[in-house]
Amino acid sequence: MLNKNIILGTAGHIDHGKSSLVKALTGTDPDRLKEEKERGITIDIGFASLHFQKENLTVAIIDVPGHERLIKNMLAGAGGIDIVMMVIAADEGVMPQTREHLAICELLKIKSGIIVITKADLVDKEWIELIKEDIQSFAKGTFLEKAEVITVSAKTGYNLDTLKEKIKNLALDVQPKLIDGLFRMPIDRVFTLKGFGTVVTGTVISGSITVDSPVEILPAGISTKVRGLQSHGMSVEKVYAGQRSGINLQGVDKDDLKRGDVVVVPNRFTPTKVVNATVELLPNSPIIKNRSLVHLYLGTSETVARVILYDKEQLDKSETAYCQLRLKDPIITLSGDRFIIRRFSPLETIGGGQILDPHPGKYLRNTSLADFNTFYTSNLKKKIETKVKISKYKGIKISEIEGWICENITEIRKTINELVSEKTLIKNQDILFHKEIFDLFKDTLLTKLQTFHKQYPLKSGLTKEELKALLKKEIAISEEIFSLIPLIDKLAVEKNLIRLKDFKVAGSQSIEDTKNKILHTLNDEYYQPSLKTELAKKLTISEKDLTDILTLLTKAGLLVRINDSMYITKEKYDDMISLLKKHFSKKQDMTVAEFRDLLKTTRKYALQLLEYLDSNKITLRVGEIRKLMLK
Repeated sequence: MLNKNIILGTAGHIDHGKSSLVKALTGTDPDRLKEEKERGITIDIGFASLHFQKENLTVAIIDVPGHERLIKNMLAGAGGIDIVMMVIAADEGVMPQTREHLAICELLKIKSGIIVITKADLVDKEWIELIKEDIQSFAKGTFLEKAEVITVSAKTGYNLDTLKEKIKNLALDVQPKLIDGLFRMPIDRVFTLKGFGTVVTGTVISGSITVDSPVEILPAGISTKVRGLQSHGMSVEKVYAGQRSGINLQGVDKDDLKRGDVVVVPNRFTPTKVVNATVELLPNSPIIKNRSLVHLYLGTSETVARVILYDKEQLDKSETAYCQLRLKDPIITLSGDRFIIRRFSPLETIGGGQILDPHPGKYLRNTSLADFNTFYTSNLKKKIETKVKISKYKGIKISEIEGWICENITEIRKTINELVSEKTLIKNQDILFHKEIFDLFKDTLLTKLQTFHKQYPLKSGLTKEELKALLKKEIAISEEIFSLIPLIDKLAVEKNLIRLKDFKVAGSQSIEDTKNKILHTLNDEYYQPSLKTELAKKLTISEKDLTDILTLLTKAGLLVRINDSMYITKEKYDDMISLLKKHFSKKQDMTVAEFRDLLKTTRKYALQLLEYLDSNKITLRVGEIRKLMLK
């Protein structure tokens, strides 16, 4: 049975006893930095764990700093939290950072929590009751409104066993993270260990990874391998979603990595600097105007973002809107991820939101309101269908879908298979196209070919490049969509030409007569054939029509094209080769004059014919003579 791993995060004001409580519960001091121990406050995120062996449950505890100037460090630890333990000191009650931390947890959509009143040994019971009333008002309307409130003392041990039991019960009810998702671990610490090299730590938010597995570090763009794994102080062969993990990376310099980078499986994730999202403001937030700059926190990363509102010029407090976020630095994110925004200056938490499309394209106007609504409210099936549809003629790889949305891989593949079997999506190898896009491509293609065949009844078809040029005038064509041509049953592909299957090159009596006249004329003229311009005048047809007929006769093997202006019949060509062989059976070389006399033609024609023979490696020019290359 797989061990269940849940992340519990502390929250609360500075000096309310969060770290002391974690140490009392677990025996581990989460304050790891020398400065933290000297000052008695948590500066950076710390870690500890509770193990419930009977239930096969591990609760990793992330202890975050409470000081307002260290909110960004708190946010680095908050992204993977399943349960929040809101810590409120009995001697102070609800304070500013208590409120800000609760607002952040609300914005991250954390659904489960417990409220702990610490330092119970410092106050009397009457004061505790007053604090509880204050807490009840503070939590009203939030996910902590019905949370249990437990009074403890880390110093005396009062109620710690009860708190552990409550934590265990909450953890057992939490929906586990995506073990079947793509492996993703945002980095919150980077350090080196003597004899091991570079180690990164973080919370695995989806998937699993084993020792010796290849990984990428993005957006740093580093490919490496897992040298070793550790979870909760023990070396392991595999780590899963929900675990606090340390990864020893092979051949990576510590200075090349930083908090905010993400360890992922290779060839699935793409860094992005533009995302479509929802954004919601807190009740006490200042107004955000269109194109405002904010600080954005996602996972363990922090960057500056410009907020481009979808259909309004400003966003008021407590309002929610669709927007595009244009980022200063690339991030790794999936559809469904939550983020926090803080005011650009002065720094204060003002809101948050959800990533809807991590790869939407640069221009917001290309996204419809319906697409926003789908990505925000619809089920997985509708989301995938819409994403494929907006990829239009380029299509989208199945592997890209897997690295686009936060969901179990088996569920993604099952949903894709359903859409393909319903013929909503067209699958060609690993690329998906929407049926509506395919049908539009097919209809436009067939219409263009019908028009072409009417205008040029003597031409067999069009090359792919010629078709692309025609189609680009009407639809934003791409190379990928042409891979679907074999699926269009009304089309035929012969060599490099595409035509309608029921089309045949025009063969009316007048054209047949012209073909015969051409063959007779050129045959009678032997090796001094009329050039194309002269031939068109003799036959009183346009040079364009003559070119088409000459091409048809050449493809039929009745003519040989010497150059763009000169054609001879296949019969005369074969006679010419026989004469050459006969000549070279008696001599090792041949001059231009000898070739001219052999064919009873002029020097002008002899030179053109020799150029053709040279270029086709039938003869070889050596100075002023030719040698035969044919055996």
